[in-house]
Amino acid sequence: MDTQYIYILTNKSHTVLYVGRSKQLKQRLIQHKNNGKNTFTGKYNAHKLVYFETTKYVNNAIKRERQIKKWKREWKMNLINGFNPDWKDLSEYI
Repeated sequence: MDTQYIYILTNKSHTVLYVGRSKQLKQRLIQHKNNGKNTFTGKYNAHKLVYFETTKYVNNAIKRERQIKKWKREWKMNLINGFNPDWKDLSEYI
């Protein structure tokens, strides 16, 4: 039972939102930054962590990730605004 993270990345201009899940968020963020242009986050330079939440159970994390991925962009932005209204890069807090 490891902590699971559900997270949202964006680019500098906030035009792209990427929803992901990981049990090792620091390492996953490093992977995203080091990925080449052949990945979604690499292609769109979506390396800025603007939202995350945690859960203890993998099944809950998977369900939550899928739920957020299906949301309209507006709903995702509202989630981010409620958690991180200035859209600061939160990677230094992980």
